[in-house]
This record gives sequence, C-alpha cells and structure tokens, in this order.
Amino acid sequence: MIKTNLLKEKLAGAEYDAALARIYKKEDIALQKERYAALVSRFEELFGSDREAEIYSAPGRTEVCGNHTDHNHGKVLAAGVNLDAVAVVSMNADNIVRVKSEGYKIDAVDLSNLGVMPAERGKSESLIRGVCAAFKNRGYSIGGFDAATVSDVLSGSGLSSSAAFEVLIGTILNHLYNDGKVSAVEIAQIAQFAENEYFGKPCGLMDQMACSVGGFVQIDFKDPALPVINKVDFDFAACNHALCIVDTGGNHADLTDEYAAVRGEMEAVAAKFGKSVLRDVDRAEFEKNISVVRDSAGDRAVLRAMHFYNENVRVEKQAEALANGDFEAFKAVIIESGFSSYMYNQNVYTCKAPSDQPVSVALAMCQDILGGKGAWRVHGGGFAGTIQAFVPMDLLDEFKARICAVFGEKSCYVLNIRPEGGVKVI
Repeated sequence: MIKTNLLKEKLAGAEYDAALARIYKKEDIALQKERYAALVSRFEELFGSDREAEIYSAPGRTEVCGNHTDHNHGKVLAAGVNLDAVAVVSMNADNIVRVKSEGYKIDAVDLSNLGVMPAERGKSESLIRGVCAAFKNRGYSIGGFDAATVSDVLSGSGLSSSAAFEVLIGTILNHLYNDGKVSAVEIAQIAQFAENEYFGKPCGLMDQMACSVGGFVQIDFKDPALPVINKVDFDFAACNHALCIVDTGGNHADLTDEYAAVRGEMEAVAAKFGKSVLRDVDRAEFEKNISVVRDSAGDRAVLRAMHFYNENVRVEKQAEALANGDFEAFKAVIIESGFSSYMYNQNVYTCKAPSDQPVSVALAMCQDILGGKGAWRVHGGGFAGTIQAFVPMDLLDEFKARICAVFGEKSCYVLNIRPEGGVKVI
C-alpha cells in the first residue's frame, strides 16, 4: 500500500502508466490518471488523508454470442469491456466495510452479521454483505475496509454494472485479506451467490464470469456449479474494428414477463422429455418429436428451442474463429446469431407493443450501414435497450453520426475489449 498523497503524486508522473496500459487503451491513459487522482482525493475527503491505499478495477461485460442460453445450461461467449468500476481502498480495524459510490449514499456493512437482510433486497449493501458471506462460507478471510468508488459502466446498458460492482468487492477482499489466491472463476461464483441470495435477483453466471475473467471468455454452463471456462486469446485491438453498444432508449419496465417467457418456453420443451432444461435434451430426440412439442408447448417454444441448439453451435464456431485469428468468420457468426434472435428466439420487440420497435430500427440501420463489412445483433435480454455492432474503423464516424441522429447524441458508446478482468491496478 502507499500513502494517498504519494499515490496522487505518482499518478501525475509516468510510474503507473505500464499498470494502466494493461487495462486501458494507450490514448486513454491520461484521462484515466485524472480519473484515478480525482477518486483518491474523494477518498481522502471521506476517510482521511493520512491513509495507505490501493486501487482496484473490475470491467463491465458484453455478451458476444449465446443469447438466452445460459439459463438453460447452454454455452456463451462474452467479453470484458474497457468501461469499469474503480475503487480506492484502505484496510480498517473496525470489522466494517464502508463503500461510498459516486452519486449514492455510503454503504456500511458490519461483518459480525452476515445473514440475509430482507430490508436490503435490491440494494448495494446486500451485494457487499453477500460477497463477504460467501468468502467466509468458503473458508476465506474477510475484514474491514473503506472504499471510494466510481463507475462508468452504464447502468441499464446490458453491460452489467451490478456484476462489475460485485466482482470489484470480491477482488478487493481477495487481495486485502487472501493474498490474491481466490481464482477469477470463484470470485464470479461468489458474486453470483450474492446477487441470487442477498440481492434477490435470480441471474445466471455469465455476467459475473465475464467481468471477473476479462478478455473473450467461452463458458459452458452444462453443470452451472462447475462451469467450463475457456479464455480465448485474441488481440481485438489489432482487428481494426470498434465495438459499439447502441442504447435505443427502450423501456424495460414492463418486460419481466417477456424475459421469463423465453426461459419458461425453453423449459416447457425440456419438460416434454422429462428434463428441467434444454441442455439435457438430446437434439436429435427433440427434432424427431417437433410435431408433438408443437401441439403441447406451441410453435414459439419450438422456435426458441431451435435457437438454443444452434446458438450453442455458434458459440463454438466463434471461439474457434477467434482462436484462429479469423475475424471475418467471427463477424459472419455474429450476424447469424442476430438473425436467429430476431426470427426464432423473438426477443427483439414485444408483441404487446408492435408500434414500439427501437431495437428493430437500430438493427435495420446497422444492416444498411454495415452490410458486407461489419456485424450486428441484439445485445443481452432484448425486447428493448441495446444492440451490439462491430464497426470497421473507416465507417465509425458515419455509423455514429447516423445512429445518434436517430437515437440521440449519447446513444452510441464506442468500446474496446479489455484483456483483464478484476484486478488490483496499483
């Protein structure tokens, strides 16, 4: 650890540039140093200036392939992105975790009581308490710390701001009290436990795993308790493309039933074969019995099952393409995945509001601008919200201008794939 006044002094120089270059683009390092220094000053205002501190970071994530597959124990390709949650942290002897996130009140969690608090459901305190409880339950050490955090992971963007926060807390505990011995995979599982059991959201593991591991990561959820993780080595910076996330401005407020129906209909198909999830149903057996399934579960359920099986194959194809350095093949599968989500999984717009289709409009514009050159697909849960596009650099200015003219000045976020997950930066 290092005194905060010295930390700011060193940030003003070049001593930490190499550490920052591990997770940020070279051209962004100067801005990140300003961001870090401002956060150190905020920490001093909150917790005192005569403190020794460290700086931690955890990225947001993007789903690359495997749309609506994880909840039925399928396969996913995801990646960490260069937007992140950052914390300036100092140990304390109070046995209390205090976290002050920019724009929110301070959260204080007493580690002498790590039980589930119903009153904390849906609040950040529950995530902190849940992560600490999971560390303790697994036999790891925990202890108090004070932290000031800031995040540019866009809330509601499908980039998983909550998972980044959970992984950030887990990464802090890992290094402060466990000498960094807890694996990135286990930190992701701990984060999921906190969100499921303490926060009260029955999420899958994809978000936390991508945030914790970083880079491109292929995940097989056949056994969710023991997911198979394959980090795919690919230098995204060398492919001359930008990753764009477009916020179409759709409202998720009334879509809970739509999201639940995707999972429910896939599981309804599985139930016809005596299984709880589609991954446990042999594909050939399903295909021999489509007529029976149509009669009992309905046509949309059949189409969603077809999407599930083919999406698992696409994940394998994409991981192989990246491993072979074949970005053109990778983009072709992105487009194929997007059309499957649109036509078969049917999570691009809700039939409840057929006149409201912002995601559809954005996808149509992508095809017009990027056809034959880039790639595009719905991003995340769908029905509203965001799309993902891989845009050649020579088309980026045109793409941003045309998209922002329709969806607003700040609707297009240009991102990069971050090679590392949750880390102690300094």
